[in-house]
Amino acid sequence: VGTASILFRKNLQGFCSLLGNSTLLYVSYKKKRYLKPAEFFIINLAVSDLGLTLSLYPLAIISSFSHRWLFGRVFCIMYAFCGVLFGICSLTTLTLLSLVCFVKVCYPLYGNRFTATHGRLLLVCAWAYALVFACSPLAHWGEYGPEPYGTACCIDWRLSNQRSSARSYMVVLFALCYLLPCVLIVASYTRILLTLHASRRTMEQHISAPTHLSNIHTIIIKLSVAVCIGFFAAWSPYAVVSMWAAFGQIKSIPPLAFAMPAMFAKSSTIYNPIVYLLLRPNFRRVMWRDLGLLQRACFRCCLCSTIPQRPCRSKTVPLQSLRRRLHKSHSVHGELPGSRAKGSMCERCEHKVPVSEFIKTSLSGRKIPRFWPSQTLSRCKDLDLQPNQTLQS
Repeated sequence: VGTASILFRKNLQGFCSLLGNSTLLYVSYKKKRYLKPAEFFIINLAVSDLGLTLSLYPLAIISSFSHRWLFGRVFCIMYAFCGVLFGICSLTTLTLLSLVCFVKVCYPLYGNRFTATHGRLLLVCAWAYALVFACSPLAHWGEYGPEPYGTACCIDWRLSNQRSSARSYMVVLFALCYLLPCVLIVASYTRILLTLHASRRTMEQHISAPTHLSNIHTIIIKLSVAVCIGFFAAWSPYAVVSMWAAFGQIKSIPPLAFAMPAMFAKSSTIYNPIVYLLLRPNFRRVMWRDLGLLQRACFRCCLCSTIPQRPCRSKTVPLQSLRRRLHKSHSVHGELPGSRAKGSMCERCEHKVPVSEFIKTSLSGRKIPRFWPSQTLSRCKDLDLQPNQTLQS
């Protein structure tokens, strides 16, 4: 039952992480012209989390079905290397983001000078920092190997309990990749909250009604609390077990105690996109707008493909009456007899829209052309759509 539960959670985590980080990257791409330098860190966080998901979850899930690692020593080292690289890069990105927010809120004179070049330089430093710790076991400072529960690979816990070099690597990793980010994140967001509280009290002395600035303060407070809680929940169990394995009796640690902290650490790839998609209004606005457009486009296309093509209804009209009407139309409008009837006949069957083009135009907000290719039948008149009508949310 325990193995089945872990396997189900891995599949669910992998799917949610892939969906969340892909959505975050899509939203960032849609608003790329309006991205602020501080938001580069959110994009980098999504990239590292998505890399962690794509490099770890498939191999771990396949191995879980056989209850052992199936891909050999080389892939084991590559798996562990990717886990350390992307995991530390995510931690470092969160730390740098908290420091940038701290400078921009508490020291706006310096924060306003923060440019895109500064953001890119810090991101390069984050990847270099993660790369140093990921490459250290390859240089035999520490070691990569199978985890005790046997279906994944990471830093070799047994060697950290037996060799002083592996133990020193574990201690440095704990200090610089857990304690230091933890202290910086908590200190930064604590100072941000104190600064916002002081400015809010000053503002309330002069303005009684809630303002846009107070709403921004509330968003920042929620974001700060969510990031801190997510960080501790994801990485604290892993850090505690690593120190237990390095300095305690490793034989007394059950395999499940190694498996659960690893799952908590990987769950950070889920809560990061949730936090930034739901708590940042600019990201949330773009996401809900495009999701609404996609839902309406799919609904309309489903209706177009399922509603049968109905012929135009015709009435039985006496011949003399019809001749009088046509003659009157010809004399008043200068049209050929029957041309107006032919042009207006069955207007709702006139325009034929491909489904893929319909969805594309819905999401981009462009106008529907007057004449469409006739490969796929779609009846726009039934949906109250006219040619050259712009689809806007």
